[in-house]
Amino acid sequence: MLLEELLRFGQALLRPAALLELGVLLGCLGLAWVMVRLIRGRDPQPGSIWFGDGVVGGVLFPVLALLLAMLARWGLALPPLSVPITVFRVVLPILTSLAVIRLVVRVLHKLFPTSSVMRIVERSVSWIAWVAVVLWITGILPLVLQELDAIRWKVGGTYVTVRELLEGAITAVVVLMGALWVSSALEAKLLQGATDNLSIRKMAANALRAVLLVVGLMFALSAAGIDLTALGVLGGALGVGIGLGLQKLAANYVSGFVILAERSMRIGDIVKVDNFEGRITDISTRFTVIRAVNGRESIVPNEMMITQRVENASLADSRVLLNTVVQVAYGTDVEALLPQMGGVIAAVPRVLADPAPNVLLTNFAADGLELTVGFWIADPENGQGNVRSDVNLAILRLLNRLGIEIPFPQRVMHGLVVPAVAGAAAG
Repeated sequence: MLLEELLRFGQALLRPAALLELGVLLGCLGLAWVMVRLIRGRDPQPGSIWFGDGVVGGVLFPVLALLLAMLARWGLALPPLSVPITVFRVVLPILTSLAVIRLVVRVLHKLFPTSSVMRIVERSVSWIAWVAVVLWITGILPLVLQELDAIRWKVGGTYVTVRELLEGAITAVVVLMGALWVSSALEAKLLQGATDNLSIRKMAANALRAVLLVVGLMFALSAAGIDLTALGVLGGALGVGIGLGLQKLAANYVSGFVILAERSMRIGDIVKVDNFEGRITDISTRFTVIRAVNGRESIVPNEMMITQRVENASLADSRVLLNTVVQVAYGTDVEALLPQMGGVIAAVPRVLADPAPNVLLTNFAADGLELTVGFWIADPENGQGNVRSDVNLAILRLLNRLGIEIPFPQRVMHGLVVPAVAGAAAG
């Protein structure tokens, strides 16, 4: 049967009508290329789902080519042409498969650029799509679907076939990819140009994504022929599971929405939690990412941000007090030195003039007089070690210019003189 189908298809390609179809198909592909080129413009956004990295690298080209090919097929079948359709019978499934593959691959690349699991999903979808195209072209697919439709079992009060499950899985993939695509685009629009209301927009984006995924999942289950009323028992079991085994996960999700809604911590704040200090770079529904000044990142569960003490250096005032310590030798005129140190510290860039730097004699140490320097900065996100180094260098230059010694540890040793033994002296 397969051999006969291939022979008939080869004979049909030799007819003059097939050449007309090929010409029309090439025209559709060229027109689709021109339309994408015009829509894309000269400076497209790199990595776009619609356009990809080139004119034919995104989703838009196969979708436009498929629509134009469907219109051309419909036009060729109408009188007075009434052309026997051969080429388009093969091309339309190929373009459909290409559009689905491009959609899945581009969306997964956009949302999970470094995930190895997504690479496996992409290859699986590609193989399934191309196998389905081959089966459709050869005429085997209807027979396979008929056999899959004969395999059924009862779920609740309804019967579910293997074909319905496969169609539901395919629909679920397409719908979920579309939901992720739309949510990603809407999130980018919501976060674009956000300043002080970034946390609220992030919460709205997370809620919108969750709603779209739930709606897409419900639509996919309905397309698979599964009665949604039967999910009541599953929902009850899921609630029990959340209450027992998934309570930590649920607590993290709820805490994430609470943090974003209350705005107690915002993206960009300098915080310290669990002895880790850094800048908040992202607040997701489950965890918060904190980046330290040395480049290390900490992923903190949102529940910890709610239940533990968190020091927020940016909530009310972004100014931060920094300290450094220096010793000078005993005998130094400290009363004359302190104002001069305050002056050179105030001249250091990033050090605030109000509040002014202060220098205090804090300790009579074993090796010298200990001076504690305090100064304020208003931009801790630009680093604290660098400005502390600048202050130390300014103090060192001042002490060298005034000839003031920075003492180093010294120890005095006393020798004990033992008197001579009387007998030894007599001898």
